[in-house]
Amino acid sequence: MSPAHRGIVRDALGIGIASGAYALSFGAISTTAGLTLLQTVALSLLMFTGASQFAMVGVIGAGGSVWAGAATAALLGTRNALYGMRLSSLLGNRGLKRALAADFVLDETTAMAIARDSAPESRFAFWATGISVFTLWNLGTLIGALATHALPDPKVLGFDAAPPAAFLALLAPRLRAREPIAIALGAGLIALVCLPFVPAGIPLLIVAALVVLLGFRSLPAPRGGRPAREAGPPGGESH
Repeated sequence: MSPAHRGIVRDALGIGIASGAYALSFGAISTTAGLTLLQTVALSLLMFTGASQFAMVGVIGAGGSVWAGAATAALLGTRNALYGMRLSSLLGNRGLKRALAADFVLDETTAMAIARDSAPESRFAFWATGISVFTLWNLGTLIGALATHALPDPKVLGFDAAPPAAFLALLAPRLRAREPIAIALGAGLIALVCLPFVPAGIPLLIVAALVVLLGFRSLPAPRGGRPAREAGPPGGESH
């Protein structure tokens, strides 16, 4: 194995271990919300996207219907379709392998794949990260769900604090300048304002939409000062 591949495996295992620790919280919270052990494990096996899973059990745990929880989870999962569009040409999968790859399209696998300098390394990073996260996420879910049989209240071990702690750990290294700090604080404030008025999971979608709009406004203008819709045919330099 080349040094580059060894580095990818090391990073993939690190991400998988962090995801597994995060999954302990999901397994505990899911069974506490009223889902059975089998239902909890099935969610991680079949849905396999953490934010959507937490959104679904959050709605159910708050007294919402299963359909409301599923709708919220589906809305949160729409971002994975955008990741899939980016990864499709990069990975070049076909047939059964393409269907399997679709289940591994996550924030982590996408980030690992697009950060590589060559297509072979991108494909290796995608699969290494996907296998690592899938294995350890499902193992963590099972352990967390089983733990509630011996300890019915997940707050006793602090499982309820794991999701916000994990998000903060991912966010902290990016807060190195005024602009990302201002965006993070503004997003948090908007989410808190929306929280009492919309179902669980929707504040995140609202914030994401606003951040996307902000991102479009921050794009550099086309050369020559022409509006984007008046620019020449594709084929020139990208920005």
